[in-house]
Amino acid sequence: MKKTGKGVGIIFYGTGYGNGFPDVSKSKAQLREDGKVEIYVGATEVGQGAKTVMSQIAAEALGLKFEDIVFINEDTKITPDSGTAAASRQSYNTGNAIKKSAEKLRQRIIDIAKEKLGLNTNIGIEIKDGYVYVKSFPKKGITFKEIAKNFKDEPLYENGEFTAQTTEMDAETGQGAPYWPYTFCACGTEVEVDTETGVVTVLDAVLAQDVGKALNPKLIEGQMDGGFAMGMGYAIFEDLKLKNGVMKNNSFTNYLIPTALDMPDVKNVIVEDPESTAPYGAKGIGEPVMIPITPAILNAIYDAIGVRITEIPVKPDSILKALKEKNKNS
Repeated sequence: MKKTGKGVGIIFYGTGYGNGFPDVSKSKAQLREDGKVEIYVGATEVGQGAKTVMSQIAAEALGLKFEDIVFINEDTKITPDSGTAAASRQSYNTGNAIKKSAEKLRQRIIDIAKEKLGLNTNIGIEIKDGYVYVKSFPKKGITFKEIAKNFKDEPLYENGEFTAQTTEMDAETGQGAPYWPYTFCACGTEVEVDTETGVVTVLDAVLAQDVGKALNPKLIEGQMDGGFAMGMGYAIFEDLKLKNGVMKNNSFTNYLIPTALDMPDVKNVIVEDPESTAPYGAKGIGEPVMIPITPAILNAIYDAIGVRITEIPVKPDSILKALKEKNKNS
């Protein structure tokens, strides 16, 4: 017999290292001879779209096109420390550092343009697509490339640094403000449990994620889909079979992960509530999108068969054993 059930998982998540641990990111923005701007950060790209989002932040701050940002990272010889690609911190922390260095470089460029254009103030000077001009008289302007000609021997650059707000919790009371900012996520799932075979199938799902501000909605949806797949794998597929510190399932022959055929049609809901301390309001969501999935699936299994499974992954024999025990007790 096949039974269906629905379940919900809800979480809140503090991004960054937290608990008073120094959470610092640094950035360098440098004007090139061709008028493009190089952004130097030690941020690592692990598939989360860091290079894209951080280039967007820099382009917005500098008044440049996306393609006029040259993103340089992962080379510790030439890039400043931006911390690890962990704790869902890069968009917020390093994004803020990039915004700071880019804004400082923008202001420096405006001040130089004021002198080059013979203006008596930098008020009313704007930048668009690498062109610095007087808002009331757009023909009076100068390009980034023209400004860069004056800095061939020593390129024009500015540094930016950002430290996240975090305090250590009181060891006695457990009270404090260990993280900032927090993000929120909720997941609802519908599952089917085959009571004869013990197989669990996820039929449908909805995932809502607080993102602060969606700088790149497509990348966010990609992270949400990936997070759901990982959470589902954690719930009903992936089993290392550890015994005495040795992994029995040490290859993908035995260590099963979800495939495209296992994925339900997840409805992603992007919730925007801009964070005032974040770069253009954006929060990090790398880990939060994974966390409520497994609880939602476990709750749906309970709703379907009336048995609470407390070990993961939920394997068919676990379901059958639990049902047998339930029938025996009843």
